[in-house]
Amino acid sequence: MGSKAKKKGSAAEDILETLGDFTSKENWDKFFTLRADSFEWYAEWPQLRDPLLSLLRTLAHPLPLPLLVPACGNSRLSEHLYDAGHTAITNVDFSKVVISDMLRRNVRDRPLMRWRVMDITAMQFEDESFIAVIDKGGLDALMEPELGPKLGNQYLSEVKRVLKPGGKFVCLTLAESHVLNLLFSKFRLGWKMSVDAIPLKSSGKPSLETFMVVVEKELSTAVHQITSLLHNSSLNCNSKQVSGFSEALQNENLIREKYSSDSGILYSVEDLQEELLKLSQGRRLQITLGGPGCSTFSYRAVILDAEELAEPFTYHCGIFIVPKIRAREWLFYSEEGQWMVVRSSKAARLIMVFLDASHSDTSMEEIQKDLSPLVTPLAPAENENGAQIPFMMASEGLKERNIIHKVTSSLTGSIIVEDVIYENVDREVNCIFPSRDLVFRRLVFERAANLVQSEALLKDELLPTKLVSETGRKKNNASSKSRKSGSQRHNVGASNQLTVYHGYVASSYHTGIISGFTLISSYMETVASSGKMAIIIGLGAGLLPMFLHGCVPFLEVETVELDPVIVDIAKDYFSFVEDERLKVHIADGIQFVQAIDNSGAAQIHGSNDRSYTESLNESSTVSHAGVELTKVDIIIVDVDSSDPSSGLACPAPDFLDESFLETVKDKLSENGLFVVNLVSRSQAIKDTALSKMKKVFRHLFCLQLDEDVNEVHFALKSESCIEDNCFSEASIKLHKLLEFKHPEIGQNIINATKKIRRLK
Repeated sequence: MGSKAKKKGSAAEDILETLGDFTSKENWDKFFTLRADSFEWYAEWPQLRDPLLSLLRTLAHPLPLPLLVPACGNSRLSEHLYDAGHTAITNVDFSKVVISDMLRRNVRDRPLMRWRVMDITAMQFEDESFIAVIDKGGLDALMEPELGPKLGNQYLSEVKRVLKPGGKFVCLTLAESHVLNLLFSKFRLGWKMSVDAIPLKSSGKPSLETFMVVVEKELSTAVHQITSLLHNSSLNCNSKQVSGFSEALQNENLIREKYSSDSGILYSVEDLQEELLKLSQGRRLQITLGGPGCSTFSYRAVILDAEELAEPFTYHCGIFIVPKIRAREWLFYSEEGQWMVVRSSKAARLIMVFLDASHSDTSMEEIQKDLSPLVTPLAPAENENGAQIPFMMASEGLKERNIIHKVTSSLTGSIIVEDVIYENVDREVNCIFPSRDLVFRRLVFERAANLVQSEALLKDELLPTKLVSETGRKKNNASSKSRKSGSQRHNVGASNQLTVYHGYVASSYHTGIISGFTLISSYMETVASSGKMAIIIGLGAGLLPMFLHGCVPFLEVETVELDPVIVDIAKDYFSFVEDERLKVHIADGIQFVQAIDNSGAAQIHGSNDRSYTESLNESSTVSHAGVELTKVDIIIVDVDSSDPSSGLACPAPDFLDESFLETVKDKLSENGLFVVNLVSRSQAIKDTALSKMKKVFRHLFCLQLDEDVNEVHFALKSESCIEDNCFSEASIKLHKLLEFKHPEIGQNIINATKKIRRLK
């Protein structure tokens, strides 16, 4: 209030001199002792009657409506409302003097009206006690600029608590900027808001506008635009007050628009403080925790309230920490996986906290100590007697990790080659290679949130059928010292004694890609003796082409890779080797496919370091001698996207353009197969990709990999198609066509064929 009311006239200024600090109980007691008659700071009943009574008629609640008038002072507002038929009014003020005076004044004529001495920042009412709270200047009085928003924030928290669902908070305010900043942000999530101006009293004297802000309580975290009921014709649009209000309203609606349009937006704890007091079945919110001034680190987290709140829970609230190295796993990365973690945690509310590079070399004890004060306020009110919140953690899954190579490419960005030892590995690998600890080599692209692009099993190059064991490593690295859990370790096998074993595919999506060959296994069986050609766009570590080279002896594989740095890494660190049946071309994948001549031959040229779209229409240098290509039987697209804004992690959007898909269909043999590794968190983007493929290919199939964000899509050129009841026979044919050193490995591929489903 303060400076705002001083403009009302000399009488008010004299009274204000008496008050001084508007937040002081003693000052208000003194004021009400001196001024016993009623006093209206602004917006008197003749101007308030119609908008207030109209609003109260919209409330869906049996009469009489339970109303609260906080900081009532000696205003006649409550008396007028009572006389208009609203008799269930509770008035509160922290001045005992004014409550005593108002009680004496109304006890006979308005016997049902209640008066309470109470601090509005800590009200003593039960939750959800009132259907409406009508504030006339109370918030303004608390929001002294010199004192900051603390008292106003506490008061509005109480308003939110005591309001019933569907109830309304009516705030009559002069709308100074610092008041609006708090009011708008405090009621941003789960509240509908409208603003209007109270008509000015007819007089020739200039006066300030009184604004009526109305917010309606919803049981949600939806974000609504603020509805403006202002009529410019009735406002003094040239006044600084009105223009400031209009600007604040416009800016707030822009913020709300951003919240509404971005489902992945990260909320702050301040945004959600009140909404999180109660559990909300199936609610999922992404938030930020901590930061400068309140914690050593900041954190990205997801709050998940159990989908079924009737279940018996072990904990009201639990914290689940996900280490950086596992953040991209399906179980923690996808919403579906996160709900699985919630169910297994037996917590009514689970707060999943994701660690990143900033938390490296920090012990878990330090992380928990830093997190504890940040997560405690997020526990629901049901957390009995402040019960201790348990910390749970996804194991990093690694015993050891050693970065053996790191390089930056102008095309791919930062690339890491690392050797790791997992705590657990697939059962069939352990059966085939009964070593206590197997070493895997991984290719990681940092631009894709440290996505593991490729993964290979290592073996001792001197013992082709025996994998390196922990015992051997310890002998080679006796002086190595391990560091804290979660950090890098530099004692994973002597790299010069290990080599990649190409008889095993460690990546489940590679297994999925090969399983799709069952769709053309009958055709492959008939042409096995003549030799057929496959094109793989995207080399990665070269593991898929090397595996195919070994297990499909009649297949000639032409691999296309845009980035020469990747080719060097595949050769130097993943034992990729070319021969007469396996070639790699440094070229643009789209241009490569386009250059296949339908008549049976084409001169293929490579490209330098250019993006796909830049190189489509340009000639470029040759990385290999000219290659004559006939119609191809299999085209596989397995390339990541460098553009995160596309929503696709794989492939680059150009590979799903209808023009490219038409080119692929044209270049395939009559019984050809097109395979795309598709990675996206957005179902809408997946649906769009599928619709594009449907326009070109009649027969589509999909393999959704368990606990993975990858989907492998298959398209057949042929108008005829394998029948569903022939899948079992077709998978048997594929198994016979593939040659494995270890049959157990081949069984993984055959098992995957059972999960392929036809897309309608």
